[in-house]
Amino acid sequence: MKPEYDLANMKRRPNPYAKQLKQQVTLSLGNDIIEYFDQKAQEKGICYQQLIALYLQDCVINQRELSS
Repeated sequence: MKPEYDLANMKRRPNPYAKQLKQQVTLSLGNDIIEYFDQKAQEKGICYQQLIALYLQDCVINQRELSS
């Protein structure tokens, strides 16, 4: 292994897995929902979109079911 590599001449290529990582969607959410997540996100220092994504990911991981 070289102690240093010259990456200036390296050819670029797209990440073949990038499309599998995330998909952009449009959701209509109520103002109360956005305000709730925005408030919680400000407490954590992140944007509300990221907080919503983290919450949904937690639902998937823990196989949460809706309660009526």
